[in-house]
Amino acid sequence: MNEEHLRRAIALAADAHASGNPPFGSLLVGPDGDVLVEDHNTTITDRDITAHPELKLARWAAAELTPETAAGTTMYTSCQPCEMCSGALARSGIGKVVYALSAEQFGELDTPPKRPAVPLDGPHLFEEARIPIDTYFGAAG
Repeated sequence: MNEEHLRRAIALAADAHASGNPPFGSLLVGPDGDVLVEDHNTTITDRDITAHPELKLARWAAAELTPETAAGTTMYTSCQPCEMCSGALARSGIGKVVYALSAEQFGELDTPPKRPAVPLDGPHLFEEARIPIDTYFGAAG
């Protein structure tokens, strides 16, 4: 754990807030300790609900790094990644995430109320829906 990198993530969160966005920031550090890329939340200014810094850095890593290099990276972020970002991070190949504030700690702060969950209805049409999956992954029998 590198406190300097965590402090930079917190500073990026402050930058996000100063620019009118939710206060979250992240940076990606390469295997050699150099900062590869950094960003902050831009969901308001970009009018993009997915513009979380963790997701933006995960996309960058997946597009710009070899799998071997990505596996040696560490993301430092101001807050524990949300479920959307966690899914992207798992697929990006990034090696490790270090965060300053846990989701539980975030929830204990005076934060906006949680949005209601979108109702889900399924699964349906399993035999039809499995065809493209089986075809793609070669599991068809």
